[in-house]
Amino acid sequence: MPLLVDGLKRLEYRGYDSAGIATLVNGQIERRRAEGKIVNLEAVLEGRPLEGAVGIGHTRWATHGVPNEANAHPHATKRVAVVHNGIIENFLELRGELSGDENPFETETDTEVVVHLLTRYLDQGMTPEEAVEAALSDLHGAFALVMIFSGEEDLMIGARRGSPLAIGYGDGEMYFGSDALALAPLTKRICYMEEGDWAVVRRGGATVFDAAGDTVERAVLETGLSGALIGKGNYRHFMLKEIHEQPTVIGDTLHTVLNPATRSITMPAMSCDFAVVPRITISACGTAYYAGLVAKYWFEQFARIPVEIDVASEFRYREAPMPEGGVAIFVSQSGETMDTLSALRYAKSQGQYIISVVNVPESSIARESDTVLQTHAGPEIGVASTKAFTTQMTMLACLAIEAARVRGGISAAKEAKLSNALAEVPGRASEVLQNRKRIADLAPLISDARDVLYLGRGLSFPIAMEGALKLKEISYIHAEGYAAGEMKHGPIALIDDSVPVIVIAPGNDPLFEKTAGNVQEVIARGGKVIFLSDRSGIDRMTRQAQPAATIELPVIEPFVAPILYSIPVQLLAYHVGVLKGTDVDQPRNLAKSVTVE
Repeated sequence: MPLLVDGLKRLEYRGYDSAGIATLVNGQIERRRAEGKIVNLEAVLEGRPLEGAVGIGHTRWATHGVPNEANAHPHATKRVAVVHNGIIENFLELRGELSGDENPFETETDTEVVVHLLTRYLDQGMTPEEAVEAALSDLHGAFALVMIFSGEEDLMIGARRGSPLAIGYGDGEMYFGSDALALAPLTKRICYMEEGDWAVVRRGGATVFDAAGDTVERAVLETGLSGALIGKGNYRHFMLKEIHEQPTVIGDTLHTVLNPATRSITMPAMSCDFAVVPRITISACGTAYYAGLVAKYWFEQFARIPVEIDVASEFRYREAPMPEGGVAIFVSQSGETMDTLSALRYAKSQGQYIISVVNVPESSIARESDTVLQTHAGPEIGVASTKAFTTQMTMLACLAIEAARVRGGISAAKEAKLSNALAEVPGRASEVLQNRKRIADLAPLISDARDVLYLGRGLSFPIAMEGALKLKEISYIHAEGYAAGEMKHGPIALIDDSVPVIVIAPGNDPLFEKTAGNVQEVIARGGKVIFLSDRSGIDRMTRQAQPAATIELPVIEPFVAPILYSIPVQLLAYHVGVLKGTDVDQPRNLAKSVTVE
């Protein structure tokens, strides 16, 4: 029991609002859970100690509403206990199928369906291993799972799909951990499970299976003593690790505001009324500014609220007139960006209601805001923002849905559709990351270029600008992002066979055909186009003109396409930087948090 609690403490940096552990006591599952910080769980354990040599523990954000003990992990029946990171996309369908079973549902969490699904298979006479393999074929989404079973004193089973999971090898003892940092004091021998793996762990070792159910060998690595090195896991750079963490952290962010049972959004209580807000002002710097620019499209299209957006370093000096009853939104990873903080103070002096979207809730920007919407990206070590950007967009998308609902801009059915689309993002992001080799193979098309153009329309336009910024930051290649419709107004003069053009165009985007027309113009002038779309978009594009290369992405609702399409442009910049030999984690001349003008 102390080992479990200590391991949870090493993961406190991720943030959480409830915690719990479960162990086997005389072969039976027993749990202790508490809302709030781990100190509350320790108080529960002091009054009601837990014995046992097999156990699991978890810290989590409440899925919906006020955090409470009922929603805290582990979830359990008499036969199995489960801890879970991620999102089960087909939770509602599975819940409907399982609701007639003997074991009643006690929460509205998506995790609980895993427990009941496993219990059903166990009740049918399956072994734990058979039950897990069957259950995994039923689950859709991005997740990491660890399970213990009543009567099985020498067994734990873990599975990963999209969310990280590591196996620790000890001396006559074995461990699972979502982060190798949690395992660092227990063992230096770590196996990082690969996408789709699941593992049967006993005291004497582990048997790992791939997604097809075949036994596979995975390397067991000797970690160094450095916590920073362990923090990289088996990734070459922090930036790559943080790109791969996006299915998890997008899910973590969604968990705080998305009710998986009703597929509705519930934001923290605010004293502003979006029904009567005359205008939203958004201000941020760098990558965070592009997150705000995506949000401008969302607020105007769905909530029908006019939005003004500017980079904070310009906004703070314009002395812009601001309307009575207006809302000002400030976006920052660190919450300490000086230009953004100064812009916030100006907006506050003009009587605006201040909302901040930050990753650090104790930051200066958070402290001076009326409402804080925390992203749950966890620490971002790489200077070039990746997971902070996608979680910022995730939270802003949720806020836009809330505003649209309050203003009557969307129906309950439309809210459910958009919320469903958000819930699918972690799973689709995991699919994109599985295609990383294809993206890495395209890096040589860009690495020798002096100039690169990125094009997109509508919601893809800010992602084009963010893609160009990433390439500049990581590879030191000059790059610019343009609205595709602006090509004929100047940038097309740059096109020749030495200028790669990266085009972001989801196939189901209403503006796809217009973007495809711009691509034809580029190809006709000898431009080397790398075309990012889904299969239907790629097929339609190649019938009109032949890009130099394509990157196929999963089909997804256009509303959330900016979040998903950010990942391949991040990976492309990363692999070009690696090919050029730059320091991708700490690019020259850049700092993680800009606290001066």
